Amino acid sequence: MESSTDFARAEQLLLDADFQDSRPLWYSSNYVYLARMCVGDQQFAAVYKPEAGESPLWDFPTMELYRREVAAYRLSRLLDWNFVPPTVAREGPHGIGSVQLYVEHDPSAHFFELREQSTFIPQLQRMAVFDYLANNADRKGGHCLLDGEGRIWGIDHGLCFHTQYKMRTVIWDWAEESIPGAWLDEVEQAMVALTGKADVSAPLREVLEPDELGAMVSRAHQLLTTRRFPLPGPHRSYPWPLV
Repeated sequence: MESSTDFARAEQLLLDADFQDSRPLWYSSNYVYLARMCVGDQQFAAVYKPEAGESPLWDFPTMELYRREVAAYRLSRLLDWNFVPPTVAREGPHGIGSVQLYVEHDPSAHFFELREQSTFIPQLQRMAVFDYLANNADRKGGHCLLDGEGRIWGIDHGLCFHTQYKMRTVIWDWAEESIPGAWLDEVEQAMVALTGKADVSAPLREVLEPDELGAMVSRAHQLLTTRRFPLPGPHRSYPWPLV
């Protein structure tokens, strides 16, 4: 998928498809299913995270993680960075939840392997910028997926967009280094669209609360001021487990 048309088509497929079956995907504190989806003769896999399967958390609102999964996808689309797989909110076998296109990937190629290859560093660095904007509290090494075409996808964004700073990530390798100006320009354009309530920002505004949007705009302003990758803070800055 490279164009806006490709992503829009994938979103519509996810919305239109019927669930053929679903089975638990991995061990988790929340229920996560690998679903077989079907539209006509076309079949594909998707990751389904129902609201009803979310465990209560002390530091995030209850029964909202699926909404944040969708918001992360829509932020990536607004930035035109497009590394979050197409994700929608819809009803499924266990009720409403997020449904994300499954990415075929090399399970051994997590962040700690990818960072050793210079060709992947720009993709990982841009993900670090995204995680600061989204306030990602759970960027584990295994949340960076390498597909067969050398593209790195980011998954598992349920713990994002808190109004309090909670960033926990394994991607601190470039802390205090300069962020490429082109990425900062794209961040600024996205925030102008958000604050000006431009049509292009409507999908993201639909799934985030005003205070969540305001906190993100403040983080963007901080990035645009320092123009450097953030440093780990005084709080716990790494997720557990790391992979």
